[in-house]
Amino acid sequence: MKTIGLIGGMSWQSSKFYYEYLNRLVAEQLGGSHSAKILMSSVDFSGIEKLSFEDNWEAIGEQMAVEAKKLQNAGADIVVLGTNTIHLVAPYIEKAITVPFLHIARATGNAIAAKGVKRVGLLGTRFTMEKDFYTGILQDEFDLEVVVPNATERDYLQELIYNELVKGEFSTAAREQCVRIIQKLQEQGIEGVILGCTELPILIPDSAVTLPTFDTTMIHSKAAVDFALN
Repeated sequence: MKTIGLIGGMSWQSSKFYYEYLNRLVAEQLGGSHSAKILMSSVDFSGIEKLSFEDNWEAIGEQMAVEAKKLQNAGADIVVLGTNTIHLVAPYIEKAITVPFLHIARATGNAIAAKGVKRVGLLGTRFTMEKDFYTGILQDEFDLEVVVPNATERDYLQELIYNELVKGEFSTAAREQCVRIIQKLQEQGIEGVILGCTELPILIPDSAVTLPTFDTTMIHSKAAVDFALN
């Protein structure tokens, strides 16, 4: 079994699910008392959040490169970044290490393609929905049509994620509003929806919507375990 290196803390609300999923998936495949071999470097999200609001992605990229190197030097065979948004600085990580880096958008694209979905909605931070580091991979590599909410709804999701979800606040009112946003996208013809912030699957269970949902935390974890066991 290979060792998975996980950069966590962005936010820790979802990082704990990465740890759970990685171990559970290994146990399901190998049985007995097996668990995943994981190295984790968990960062303080507050400073990264501030830099993202300042649009200082270079500083974030340099920090992520340092964390990835730590994991490689400690023996990680692959590096996983436990967040969607911060994949904006994936090139910094890829340049800093020689072991594989598992991009969350690529793992998600593979999962969507396996379902035969072609027109997909995307919920996440404003950075994830509006910049092309994420949608570009889905469009260019998987030929997907990606539909995002309108500007007002994108503003709502941005505020929800940073002011509530990363702080562990998951309210019924927020869930209902997100479901309404998804329903509006469904009226535009989407065939599935990407929960493109690793906290969103905590808020929105599969049972809350009628469309297929793509839980990026679980998808990313499955791809990491597939690598570790093969």
